[in-house]
Amino acid sequence: MTVDSFEGRVPQIGAGTWVHPSADVVGDVRIGARCWIGPGARLRGDYGTIVLGECCAVEDNCVIHARPGETCTVGSWVTLGHGCVVHNVALLADYAVVGMGAVVSDWADVGEWSVVAEGAVVTQRFVVPAARIAAGVPARLLDRPVDDEFRATWLGFKQLYVELCERYRAGYGR
Repeated sequence: MTVDSFEGRVPQIGAGTWVHPSADVVGDVRIGARCWIGPGARLRGDYGTIVLGECCAVEDNCVIHARPGETCTVGSWVTLGHGCVVHNVALLADYAVVGMGAVVSDWADVGEWSVVAEGAVVTQRFVVPAARIAAGVPARLLDRPVDDEFRATWLGFKQLYVELCERYRAGYGR
C-alpha cells in the first residue's frame, strides 16, 4: 500500500478504513471512517483534492483524481464498482452507485441514490438527478427511477463492504 504525501499534501484516512496493500493514496485525499479501498485502486490528490465520506467501497482498480486546485467530492455509503474512473466530479452524493468500468467525468453531479450503469460514460457537467439511472455512451437518463426494492438490496451490498472492511482489518495477511 502506498499512502504518501506529495508536496506537503498529506492523506487523511478515517478510523476503521481498510486500504489494500496494492492501492495508492497520494496527496490531499481525505477518506472517511469505515471505507474499503480495494486492490489496485488509485486515489490521486497530487494537485487537486479528493474527499470521500464514510462507509464507501472503492473497488478494485478504480481511479479517482481531481484537477489542479479543485475538489472531487464523494458522499457517504457510495459504491464505486471495479475499474471505474471518477475524474474531478463535482459531487457523487450519498448512496450513489457507479458501475463497473463506468466513467464519471469533470464537474458531473450524481444525485443521492443515483446509479451510473456499468460501462456508462457520464460526460462533463452532466447531472444525474437523485434516484435516477444513467446508462450508455454517452450516458442518458433511463425512464425508470431507483425504487425502494433497489435501495433495500443495495443497502445490503453496501453493508457487506463495511463488514468486509472490518474483516480485512482483523485478519488480512494472518
